[in-house]
Amino acid sequence: MNALVAIAVLVREPAPELWTEQWLPMVAFVEPHLILELAVLYAIAPWILRLSYPTGALLVGALTVGIGVAVHGLVGRDLAQPPHALARYIVLALFVFGSLLGYFGLRAKALSPAITESRLQALQARIRPHFLFNSINAVLSLVRNDSKQAENALLDMADLFRVLMRDNRELVALNDEIELCQQYLALEKLRLGDRLQVDWHLNSMPSDALVPPLFLQPLLENAVYHGIEPSSAPGVISINIFYRGGEVHAILRNPYQSDGGSHHSGNKMALGNIRERLKLHFDAEASLESRVRDSIYEVHIRMPYRSLRGARKQEAEAAARGDRANGERRGPDTRTGIEEPRTIAGGGAGASRG
Repeated sequence: MNALVAIAVLVREPAPELWTEQWLPMVAFVEPHLILELAVLYAIAPWILRLSYPTGALLVGALTVGIGVAVHGLVGRDLAQPPHALARYIVLALFVFGSLLGYFGLRAKALSPAITESRLQALQARIRPHFLFNSINAVLSLVRNDSKQAENALLDMADLFRVLMRDNRELVALNDEIELCQQYLALEKLRLGDRLQVDWHLNSMPSDALVPPLFLQPLLENAVYHGIEPSSAPGVISINIFYRGGEVHAILRNPYQSDGGSHHSGNKMALGNIRERLKLHFDAEASLESRVRDSIYEVHIRMPYRSLRGARKQEAEAAARGDRANGERRGPDTRTGIEEPRTIAGGGAGASRG
């Protein structure tokens, strides 16, 4: 909204020295309107969510007009206004309202289940070849020197690939992801020996938390490839997972060498892949940040805490809301007094969206 105000100022006033004089009166209306309407919408959001989409949209539009008139009446008393200022202001507010409805509609379609699942499958498919390549390399290093250990490693690989090849669109228990990562690092340790040291900090880890599958294992691949392999000296990979403030935090650290050569090319693929999958699963509630500090490369993942028990509770609540909504749509039969369901226009589309 502030960006639109700035554009309007540039269009109305070509002289740069007069931009501030044009901008301040417009902001004097826009900011109070934005803050007041957001506060009202936040207060009545639980009630709005129980309404149908058209009814809710009409209600928000009516609030936009009503609050716009109120703000214009309060602020306009102290500011000189050109003719028809209120009408122009309401048209601008409704234009923004319609634009936001359109934006969120397109965003909802972009995050629809079918598209989300296909994107998750595509992102997952990019990870599997890297895992296969690195695991085979670990076993090949053992074939000539220790065939028995190589055989055991292949059996471990078989277990890992059963996990990799299953349907990975759903969230999994954090404990299962950790077990997978420990098996993978055990394979890498067969190849790297004492050069690879792993430091797990899991005392505060919520084992029942639901997380995206393979959100940590590709980062460990990066840590091994970019942090351990370039150096002949032992290196430590540290994994710290804990619960804080309703969120699950995962912090991974590994050695960083600025002269790592080819080992530093293409190391953003896993980060971008995991960041996008976090967004598909949790939207803006999750984040992935990376940085280099004191020759240590650090990745910090933050995601909301969701457990299997909580997921089942949400499903039950959603089912209960659906039952209540269906009950509200039922009308009494005038002959028997028994309520019969009425046909709802567009019900098939609504059910499909659900």
